[in-house]
Amino acid sequence: MHVPDGLILFPQYLVYYAIAIVVIFFALRWARNSLDERAIPLLAVLSAGIFAIQAMNIPIPFGTSGHMMGAALIAIIFASPWAAVLVLSIVLILQAVIFGDGGITALGVNIFNMGVVGGFVGFYVYKGLKNFNGKAAVFTAAWASIFFAAIAAAFELAMAGAFPLDLGLFYMGGFHAVIGLIEGAITVVVVVALQNVRPDLFSLEQKPSEVASK
Repeated sequence: MHVPDGLILFPQYLVYYAIAIVVIFFALRWARNSLDERAIPLLAVLSAGIFAIQAMNIPIPFGTSGHMMGAALIAIIFASPWAAVLVLSIVLILQAVIFGDGGITALGVNIFNMGVVGGFVGFYVYKGLKNFNGKAAVFTAAWASIFFAAIAAAFELAMAGAFPLDLGLFYMGGFHAVIGLIEGAITVVVVVALQNVRPDLFSLEQKPSEVASK
């Protein structure tokens, strides 16, 4: 899902950079107001895990890649999509600057797709479904977050003239629909395990029984 340099051209990538700067500002404000000494170590550990899983890329035609994302996991555990924006922004900046995974000019669009689209879709899908079945809500949220982030990337690349929209939707959507099944299963395992072992880490909005007992 990382968009590399050269596919989003000037001045389009400036628009995505502007969006990224604004959302990172709000994510940092959320962190300042919401994170405490219990949450910061968990945030760091999960960030390292997401960094690792995103390093396992599956090549997709037209120069992009497919991989797991982790945005829904962060949003669910910390009960806020801004947590996902913060973590994914940090991970993507490090990947682009140090390892060249994704592009510097494409950093804004990658933060928007994985952090904003992934985080907000994942969080609100989970929030809408959690009262029906906790585990199913977590799985669906994780799947939807990665699928719709990939669809957003397909539209952006089509608008940039990188490749036709129909092929973009087919390859990006198809690959990530399958990858999302794996991400959904892993997200359920991690969320349930954390809620069983350390329920104190979760906010009042995220009762331990919501996932583990359903």
